[in-house]
Amino acid sequence: MGQQTVLHLRFDLPPGHDPELMERLRRLLEDFTPRVQMLEPDSAVLDLTGSLRFWHRDARGITELIQLRALALYGARSGAGAAPNRMLAAMACALTPLGRRTVIDDSPEAVSAFLRPRPVRELSGVGGKTAALLGEYGLHTVGDVADVPHHTLQRLLGARAGRALYEHARGRDTTAVDPTPAPASLSTEHRFPRDELDPAAHRRILLALADDLGARLRATGQIATGVACTIRYADLTATRRSRTLPEATQHTVPLARAAYTLYESLGLQRARVRSIALRADALRPAERSTRQLTLDASDDKPLAIEAVADRARARYGHQVLYPAALAITAPPSAKRPGRARPSQ
Repeated sequence: MGQQTVLHLRFDLPPGHDPELMERLRRLLEDFTPRVQMLEPDSAVLDLTGSLRFWHRDARGITELIQLRALALYGARSGAGAAPNRMLAAMACALTPLGRRTVIDDSPEAVSAFLRPRPVRELSGVGGKTAALLGEYGLHTVGDVADVPHHTLQRLLGARAGRALYEHARGRDTTAVDPTPAPASLSTEHRFPRDELDPAAHRRILLALADDLGARLRATGQIATGVACTIRYADLTATRRSRTLPEATQHTVPLARAAYTLYESLGLQRARVRSIALRADALRPAERSTRQLTLDASDDKPLAIEAVADRARARYGHQVLYPAALAITAPPSAKRPGRARPSQ
């Protein structure tokens, strides 16, 4: 193991928080190190390798100081994980309650003690299908995988995926913290009042989030070239999936289709979902968009309905119209559901 120290922070942002809050938190974090990477919608990764000696603190001490300042200055509670590399820091953070911190020492023994008992699905790059496949061969924990020769994993998963899993199961990760600002994005999130197991409820929320993103993109004259979906579970772990759209868009229907595809790729089976976040990535001005022409006139109907809905929302508020599929339940952010009207 090298002497690298990576800190992963997950902030508890209040509903309806100031859109500039994450930017203020970024500036606070850059007081400690210039190598800060913000992750939508509520996280950040810091490379503290060169900062520990300057601050005369170890990883735990500097993490406590960062958490204290974020709470005192901006009221932002956080959970934190510090480790010798980015993957371990993210895993430690996902398991840490708000207001606490988990520090993994830079030693093979400490890394092994943390990793080996963990479920294999918590490793970076292991989704539901991969975890199920490994389970068929009795590989349920990271320790199980770590004991398997890399050639066996490559036969099961393919050369590249097998090699990556072999390295991750031993706590090795070379992913660097990239301080380069990410392309502009918009995100929206829904937190369920209680852990939600119903896939139909998950899909309704995805539609509502896509509808919200589409309306905001059109209002600001932007289009998205990618979509990312983050599912946070009852055990505080989270899964994020992203994809590039076949055609940049600002419309609800293609955004919702992409969100459904990402959700289905997770292969969730009665998962206890605490929150769902949807993000539109790599935004650019709408005037730079192109649209593939089709011979199907029905493709224009949703766009015409959107235009009418946008005008009504601009005058009467966002919840005056919403997709009819959401009419069986109150819109997630509606304050007066009784006054809302579903669009056809």
